Amino acid sequence: MPSSPLEVYFPVLVQAILATIIAVGLVTVSSLLGKKLKNKVKDSPYECGIAPTGSAEERFSVKFYLVAMLFILFDIEAVFLYPWVVVYREMKLVAFVEMFLFVVFILSGFFYIWKKKVLDWSQN
Repeated sequence: MPSSPLEVYFPVLVQAILATIIAVGLVTVSSLLGKKLKNKVKDSPYECGIAPTGSAEERFSVKFYLVAMLFILFDIEAVFLYPWVVVYREMKLVAFVEMFLFVVFILSGFFYIWKKKVLDWSQN
């Protein structure tokens, strides 16, 4: 059993160092051994085989960013369900009540954004 913090985090440190060495090594070898061809076709942006149209500086609607932030928010909240599942057997009713309140708050936020029509893409 590890007794010091260094012994506890040593495997993580070794893995991080090894991952960094491998990543840097692969990028270095690729840049040294890879072909360096420059032409018009290779330098053009690739969009699923379709020739690009329009400007790359198009503005996105604010709704796009709102939905993206809400997706991340609800995704992070879903992550909090996993630790709850782990401790549910030990905490019994307390864990149930806490998670019930957590889900009520999440659903109230969801119904709020639904009522404000944030998720309605038909309006601009």
